[in-house]
Amino acid sequence: MERGQEAKIDLKALRHNLRAVKSLAGGAVIAVVKADAYGHGAVPVSKTLEKEGVFALAVAYASEARVLRQAGIKSTVLVLFDEEPEPCFDLDLVPVIHSLRSARRLSREARKRGRQIDVHVKADTGMGRMGLCADVCARDILQIASLPGLRLQGLMSHISEAHPGGLDFARLQLERFGSLRRELAAKGMKPFAHISSSASALLLPEAAMDALRVGLLLYGACPFEARGPDGHLPDKGFNLKPVMEVRTRIMLVKRFGKGQPVGYDRTFVTPRRSNIAVIPVGYADGYSRAFSNRASALVRGQRAAVAGRVCMDVTMLDVTGIRGVSEGDEVVLLGGGLSSRELAGWAGTNPYEVMTSLGGGARRRFE
Repeated sequence: MERGQEAKIDLKALRHNLRAVKSLAGGAVIAVVKADAYGHGAVPVSKTLEKEGVFALAVAYASEARVLRQAGIKSTVLVLFDEEPEPCFDLDLVPVIHSLRSARRLSREARKRGRQIDVHVKADTGMGRMGLCADVCARDILQIASLPGLRLQGLMSHISEAHPGGLDFARLQLERFGSLRRELAAKGMKPFAHISSSASALLLPEAAMDALRVGLLLYGACPFEARGPDGHLPDKGFNLKPVMEVRTRIMLVKRFGKGQPVGYDRTFVTPRRSNIAVIPVGYADGYSRAFSNRASALVRGQRAAVAGRVCMDVTMLDVTGIRGVSEGDEVVLLGGGLSSRELAGWAGTNPYEVMTSLGGGARRRFE
């Protein structure tokens, strides 16, 4: 038996979700495919999105963009974090600039090659991560726009917090971003603007601007844990479809009497005569140790709780009461009613980590 899990990636669901996002964006979508498309497989996902006519793809580093280009992907690729200038020219990328220093390096490379390159500039409106600081942002952007070899195409920022229970800070970020845009417009500059995340795309229509820059919505997960006043998750009613389903198989079923400890540190002791299934997936495969004694998986369509500590290479499930369980039976770890949001809740994390961890460690099958 092979270790680990298999992920089925539903490209039809991806296309459905993209169409839904386009209905919010007025058509212009920057699809985030960094981290191997959140564990879904960057090349097949990007090829699908390219055929569907996304405005651009976004990656974190030039090494990710290189994989896309080598696979024949021609779309505009925005590089969100990487500040190395050479790959941007070699691979025909659009870099995001975070500082005058990196802009000057890029300008020197452009002059050396006798080329011009489109750039987007990032303003830090409150994320506190990367981007030009607010107090010097407009001044620095004017300097960047004057550097030889650079064409200021886009202006971006990033919403740090948007959820149904609190939008005050997101609105403050939008206000700061809007003020910067007005200041630049007064100087005759109106770059293409994008700030919206998956969460703000649903909650703040005014954040759409010239394009929506989204990832999680495309992969079929709602960004929110909290529900709105009506008791529903604010997904705009367009029925997101999960793109990833993760499965494995039972490698062993053991039968124990009452009082048998299972796994490291005896954190689970059988409360009755019990059947315990062992699956070939552990935290080395991206199945979080935080799932220990918390998560469930689906066996024969029924929920089976994780019994004891998740190990490096295997995990135990309590399948007592599920009729006919045997070695080789399929186990659903994600999908079939087990959402990435639910798994994230068990692990004290978010759906992004669940997807990148489980999908990244899986053998993938695309449909």
